[in-house]
Amino acid sequence: MDKEEVIKILKEISVLLELKDENPFKIRAYQNSARSLEASDIDFGRDLKIDDLTKIKGIGQHIAESIKELVDTGSLKFYEDLKKTVPPGLVEMLAIPTMGPKKIKYLFDNLQVSNTGELEYACIENRLVDLPNFGKKTQENILKGIEVLKKYKGRYLFANIIEEAEVIHNKIQNFQYVNRSSLAGSVRRKKEIVKDIDIVASTDNPDKVMDFFTGLSEAEDIIARGDTKSSIRLKSGINVDIRSVDDFQYPYALHHFTGSKEHNTAMRTAAKKDSIKMNEYGLFKNGSLIKCSDEAGIFNFFSMDWIPPELRENYGEIEAAKNKTLPKLIEEKDIKGMFHIHTTHSDGNISIEQTCNYLQKMGLQYAGISEHSRTASYAGGLKNDDINRYLEEIDKLNQKCTSFKIFKGIESDILLDGNLDYSDYILSKFDFIIAAIHSGFNLSKEQMTDRIIKAIENKFTTMLAHPTGRLLLARDPYRVDIIRIINAAAENDVDIELNSSPFRLDLDWRMCKYAKEKGVKIFINPDAHSLKNLDDYKFGVNIARKGWLEKEDVPNTLSAKEIEIYLKNKKNKKTK
Repeated sequence: MDKEEVIKILKEISVLLELKDENPFKIRAYQNSARSLEASDIDFGRDLKIDDLTKIKGIGQHIAESIKELVDTGSLKFYEDLKKTVPPGLVEMLAIPTMGPKKIKYLFDNLQVSNTGELEYACIENRLVDLPNFGKKTQENILKGIEVLKKYKGRYLFANIIEEAEVIHNKIQNFQYVNRSSLAGSVRRKKEIVKDIDIVASTDNPDKVMDFFTGLSEAEDIIARGDTKSSIRLKSGINVDIRSVDDFQYPYALHHFTGSKEHNTAMRTAAKKDSIKMNEYGLFKNGSLIKCSDEAGIFNFFSMDWIPPELRENYGEIEAAKNKTLPKLIEEKDIKGMFHIHTTHSDGNISIEQTCNYLQKMGLQYAGISEHSRTASYAGGLKNDDINRYLEEIDKLNQKCTSFKIFKGIESDILLDGNLDYSDYILSKFDFIIAAIHSGFNLSKEQMTDRIIKAIENKFTTMLAHPTGRLLLARDPYRVDIIRIINAAAENDVDIELNSSPFRLDLDWRMCKYAKEKGVKIFINPDAHSLKNLDDYKFGVNIARKGWLEKEDVPNTLSAKEIEIYLKNKKNKKTK
């Protein structure tokens, strides 16, 4: 069991203990252990010893033994026994906004509410209105939260399923009776939200492939088992479909099942103009198959360049492929540094030095540290008196390590009136300013847009963070005219962030293309609060590719020296 799985189980144990109303000190011990383990750089890949774990501040002997048991055996008896004592519906209710363990425990004890359906019915009957610490408003919010869950049911964040998808595909790919295979569908197109996992495989022995697929250890249920298509449900809940074809059909099937539907419709329409029939079985002219050995051959037949899967959304890619004007899409290797990183100076759980060491090991050249500003007190936002200490630490680290550059930044809250947190004097101390909204989401579309534009017009603003405020599968974007925002950014030489957190991925890829056309530069930022979050930049690169972005559109593909000049020129130009 790897480190992330152990952390997840420790957190779940603390929640289960809360639902059972166990000793608060015991609950806190598991919470603290999970946080400490997350912040540590301990290696689970070697022979892990209990002494290694107890050296980590916050992990005691008992929990260290539990971690050791999890790592060595893949299970923990205490955890398995604990799960049996808590109805699974109580854990599911935690996904409802405003529903914490204490409220769930109270409703279970007093109303025998043990799942989301029972909770919804209790709300409809107004049974929560007169309960202590609930009331009419809380009941209304719970009902709204349940509606959100219903709205997003059966949909998954790309980041939450891609690792499992790759594990399943690797097993298929390496199966002796499979000739060629690939992930397909929305996973291959790297959509931010997916409904299932699709795999296409070519084989001369479809029965053996289907038997192997439906017998995978990751499968919890077999939904369907056919000669050329089978479906399973993984233990994680997501469905996986596989389609087997003869090898000569593979290119056509892969293209078709990669999609999107809109792209496929546009391709079929283009083919029809040339009297070509196009489907998952092939290209046909007067009933005869036009042979293509791979996907590139299909596009080549129509005098098109090969279209990367990320672009297959019918957003102009077919015309560009015909005109040989497809972009040379940005790649992970193009990223030279990262901005929008939080450390222990605000609400991150990593030090500045840990961050820089980790990024150096990744082969990067610089980091832009940006703590929360004072208005975000809930996130440890820096008060005026804290700022010099923060900046001095960065200066010392820059002197200590000359091969890596740290830029001084702040994520400055955009106040309700559109002004930035802090005075101009304090803002002038930083190398860059990220303007961001973290509160006041319920303004009208016009008010919110005007508020953000005023911040964009501030002479100290370098870039705008997570511009629509969305949380995927949890919170819709606030009401804002994103076209006006992008236009204002273009007019004021302000960059926009593509926030790479898999929960945000904001700016949306559909708007990235528009921003590019307007000449707005897009920073791909991890919004990191831990070492693990730093790797989230990869999800941002996926979305940047879907948004037609090239290396030249993203400032943090510049070298350390180049980005230093870029930031200085931007600051001098706007503040002189």
